Amino acid sequence: MANMLRCQRIGCNATFTDDDNPEGSCTYHESPLFHDGMKEWSCCKKRSHDFTLFLEIPGCKTGKHTTEKPVIAKKASTPAPKQVIKTPTTNPITKESCPRCRQGFFCSDHGSQVKDMKPKPSYEAESTSEESVKVKVKASPVVKKVVDINEPQICKNKGCGQTFKEIDNHETACNYHPGPAVFHDRLRGWKCCDIHVKEFDEFMGIPPCAKGWHDAEAAL
Repeated sequence: MANMLRCQRIGCNATFTDDDNPEGSCTYHESPLFHDGMKEWSCCKKRSHDFTLFLEIPGCKTGKHTTEKPVIAKKASTPAPKQVIKTPTTNPITKESCPRCRQGFFCSDHGSQVKDMKPKPSYEAESTSEESVKVKVKASPVVKKVVDINEPQICKNKGCGQTFKEIDNHETACNYHPGPAVFHDRLRGWKCCDIHVKEFDEFMGIPPCAKGWHDAEAAL
């Protein structure tokens, strides 16, 4: 079986092999620009203040898939538009298709919250015996969900959020961050690859640093 590679072009994220990578098989954007809250694709000049809508803009360039990671550039200082008119849409982004919600990050549109990464202390109860022995309350065992190997699932690994089928899952199918995510002193980043940025949009754009199996039940 040919070694499956993951395309690193922004807006593509498809898998390919060196033997099956014709010209025009990849649709992508060159690079995003972030400035004063505005997100813009440098290649087609399409922009949005909303990060999820920005990611939905279709790629404007075609070429071959590549494993080289793109370099994210910052836009030079230019006067930002004073007014942004939001165009009504008949197909609002759902929680299931939202990139932030799929990876377990905070999303004001759908009310999702960042999961607490610190383990919560076990509840303790005083016994009524003379020895006053403290008994820890144990949580109910988690029953792993059984799914069909052809059933589409959403990978919960940080930095992934892709839809996959168990029949196609393998040890290098997922590109993700083993974490943990670090939010401290207005910096956001990943401890696993020691990359930290100031803007959340830039944090979401940090390329995954590890490969592994897709996991639909990963702890967020």
